[in-house]
Amino acid sequence: MSTSGRTWTGPSAPERLNLLRAATSIAIVGASDKPSRASYFVATYLQSSTRYKVYFVNPVVKEILGEPTYASLADLPESPDIVDVFRKHDDLPGVLDEAIAAGAKTLWLQLGSWHEDVATDAEAAGLNVVMDRCVKIEHARFHGGLHLAGFDTGVISSRRQLLS
Repeated sequence: MSTSGRTWTGPSAPERLNLLRAATSIAIVGASDKPSRASYFVATYLQSSTRYKVYFVNPVVKEILGEPTYASLADLPESPDIVDVFRKHDDLPGVLDEAIAAGAKTLWLQLGSWHEDVATDAEAAGLNVVMDRCVKIEHARFHGGLHLAGFDTGVISSRRQLLS
């Protein structure tokens, strides 16, 4: 994905940290029950390594990581602080509409996801917006946990280390 042509500027690192600190609940839209999917990896981390109440939004799957799923953000038992989105580009305006209607505070688009019109509309509706960043990576880096899932192996060389 090219970053040329981007005009929207997202929150700084301290601002992202504050968003994560203020949140108590995260809804993962596009959550998957497949371990090979990024949303599953993020969900596993959020469940096991954070204090957040994590909700899974997927109209097809009934359960993810032992928790029930919800067909839409409107079905959640509370307004989520952060809506973490794992959906394709063309679905983002609809997800924003759902997030606004559900009373979400922050729309968080995952790595590789960038939609300037959605960001502008979200901010106009009073939401905070983060784009092209992973909640798991951001949380872990602010809390010293990147090594927990293999992001910080301590290996500086690009060559594979031989085990002795």
